Amino acid sequence: MSAAGVALMLGGAGILLAASPAQAAEVSYATECIPPSISGLPPVEGTTKVEITAPTTAKVGDEVDVVWKTTQAASSNPDVLDLDKDTVLPTGTVKVAGAQTADLAVTGTRTNPAIPKKSPMVLSDMKGKLKLTKAGDVTLTADKYNINVSKPISTDTKCSPKAAVTPSLTIKVTDGGGGTTTGGTTTGGTTTGGTTTGTTTGGTTTGTTTGGTTTGTTTGGTTTGTTTGGTTTGTTTGGTTGGTGGQTDFAGKTVTTGFACTSPGPAKIDGTATINAKANGGGYDLTVKTGKGVMNSPAPLPAGALTPSMVIKVGGADNGSVKVVGAANTTALNAGDPVSLNDMKGTYKPGADGKATLSPGDLTIVVKLSAGADPITIPCKATKTAVSLTLDVKKQAGGVSGATTSGAAGGSAGTDGGLAATGAEDHGALQALGLVAGTVILLGGAVFTFTPWRRLRGTR
Repeated sequence: MSAAGVALMLGGAGILLAASPAQAAEVSYATECIPPSISGLPPVEGTTKVEITAPTTAKVGDEVDVVWKTTQAASSNPDVLDLDKDTVLPTGTVKVAGAQTADLAVTGTRTNPAIPKKSPMVLSDMKGKLKLTKAGDVTLTADKYNINVSKPISTDTKCSPKAAVTPSLTIKVTDGGGGTTTGGTTTGGTTTGGTTTGTTTGGTTTGTTTGGTTTGTTTGGTTTGTTTGGTTTGTTTGGTTGGTGGQTDFAGKTVTTGFACTSPGPAKIDGTATINAKANGGGYDLTVKTGKGVMNSPAPLPAGALTPSMVIKVGGADNGSVKVVGAANTTALNAGDPVSLNDMKGTYKPGADGKATLSPGDLTIVVKLSAGADPITIPCKATKTAVSLTLDVKKQAGGVSGATTSGAAGGSAGTDGGLAATGAEDHGALQALGLVAGTVILLGGAVFTFTPWRRLRGTR
């Protein structure tokens, strides 16, 4: 539910409605709540009671406050443990229908009294801002919600309606009118203020912009660009890149990768990786990008716990490999949170003249659960890869040819003073985090132990 926080940070350009009174009507609906998977407890069915407040009238373009007040949660705190003060954070979704449709994310605050076992759950009010874009009646309806408890470990209980929910209120939205603004010139959503001339013919595009002059021509899959007034000329074709006339940035193509991991990692990881380069003197700064949200975290992980690295294989006219390292995760992860690997960086210094190829190689993920804990290293051997980038290179003193060089560290050290052979992916690299098992946890905690991924997978 991290998107709920983002949804509350909509811009302030709209007009905040304050004059109209707000509505508050309690709605009850049948709900099913799913306890944390490691609790071993079955789903709970109950009744949720909600009051949603918002202005009764507004105009197109207004941004209004929407407040969800939970007067009764569908389930009480089970007979497992007492919940401490200020450990419960609710987030939810309000369905917007009628003249405009959307899912409005609302979020509460981690403020609650201590909640003993078998006591009703006490949830803070959840809030969001809704930008009104169309005239007409707009209805607001309570939908699913999530209860996160932060101690003794972070857990989530997910609650969803089991039947149709009656709308809580209706906002009558009138047309606020519109206009034309000139002076930088804006008319009907179009801004004019420079001159651009463009011609497209078949698969060929030629564009000219005057006022700082740039001319570009694209033909088929080949792009040639020329900039005058700080002159740069470059040519890119497919996934092969060669620098001419001072070109500095080289974009690789995304390739499919596969990895075979050793315990405690999963048996197999499939994904993708992209290698980009930027000329730096006679060498190249490399950046390896991987897929986002590769998997849901199998366990709560503190900030700085997970560090990826990769070995880039150098071929073609040159021969060797380059290690690239990514930064550790900057924020703590709850169990079930989507996890992405940070970009991995390193430096390639050519050891030969000609066309050198760069391909993703072996992947390593190092997990360190606390400052004093021993790191857990999960090596994954590349079983499927392809050339992502080709460069026209000139031999440099101390170049890579026939050797492995270390990249500029982008994260914490693992083994060998850095992280050994690592790589990237799109689907599952973090499955290598097979670390969690546990007993009796609901809405917050109990005994928490770590077991290898394969044992955990077996119990599931």
